[in-house]
Amino acid sequence: MFGGPIRNALHALKYRQNIGLGIALSQNIAALLQQLNWPVNLVVPVPLGTKRQRERGYNQADLLAKPLAFRLQLPYHSQVLVRARETRSQVELSLAERHRNMENAFQADARHVRGKNILIIDDVATSGATLDACADALLKAGAKSAFGLTVARAVLTT
Repeated sequence: MFGGPIRNALHALKYRQNIGLGIALSQNIAALLQQLNWPVNLVVPVPLGTKRQRERGYNQADLLAKPLAFRLQLPYHSQVLVRARETRSQVELSLAERHRNMENAFQADARHVRGKNILIIDDVATSGATLDACADALLKAGAKSAFGLTVARAVLTT
């Protein structure tokens, strides 16, 4: 599990809507993306479910993705990838359960993604199930390729 200052920062971003942290953390993602030299031409956040979005009032992945796109002068769209259904919290799930939980959980708008190289942004990756499901939806809708980046990587302990 990741810890220390990055854990505190991500919790502040996720649970206290600290927009400044989203901007600051996106700087590191931008530097990494420039080193990777991926042919990205659209940035999208991992969408929250309706219930969680209503509870929080914002999407923490959006607080990272939007300033990242601005910094890199890339198009950004928060609505081309949406939750097709609500999913269970991944916290207590095994690796296999996480992937099953995320199967067909997302849909993408083909009008906006067809032929594009899309970067999916989230705060934390544990099993990769969420990013995989997002990428699957984008590719099914005609995206040329889908890449994923997160601020942190947590280790699955179950």
